[in-house]
Amino acid sequence: MTFVSALDGDGASFEKSELMSVTESTGAAGPFVVMGVSGCGKSTVAALLASGAGGVFLDADDFHPAENKAKMAASIPLTDEDRWPWLDALNVELRARSEGGQTVFLACSALREVYRSRLAAGLPGLRFIYLKGPKELIIGRLQGREGHFMPPALLASQFAILEEPADAIVVPIEMLLEEMVRVILAELSLPEEGSAGFGAAAVT
Repeated sequence: MTFVSALDGDGASFEKSELMSVTESTGAAGPFVVMGVSGCGKSTVAALLASGAGGVFLDADDFHPAENKAKMAASIPLTDEDRWPWLDALNVELRARSEGGQTVFLACSALREVYRSRLAAGLPGLRFIYLKGPKELIIGRLQGREGHFMPPALLASQFAILEEPADAIVVPIEMLLEEMVRVILAELSLPEEGSAGFGAAAVT
């Protein structure tokens, strides 16, 4: 079991159990799925990880069909029947890019274990990075976000179905963004090859 410690934005130390991986770092080329509820910052973090590691960033939201986006915009939670084709399309994309030698960082909610299993099918090197945070903080972020089809009203439904992963790197979202990216790259044994552009990034 590998433990990682870091500092939050106020300089306070997180306990080892708050930021950890339950598997040893292997330096494998992924793919890597940055997961969590809407508003936890997974798209921002995944994009910065891809930039920092010289990899490819994908946003699972871009793979939703128009019908799914319309339901979410109307504050109608998706059903599993809505999600299966979306998850299968993501798995096909991950497999194709992995077979092409690309190191991929996918931002995806992946809230339930069955969803994560669907994503990981045929991808033995896939690893999950779980961005964990309190509901109150995430609600504040969602209320300040514009131009996204996921309304804050659906956050409760996401927390209701969330099954926290047992085999992921767990990262508290209260951490400084720059520190968060650096400790994740170190935990994955991936060198920093690109410019992460921390100063221009906002967690969304």
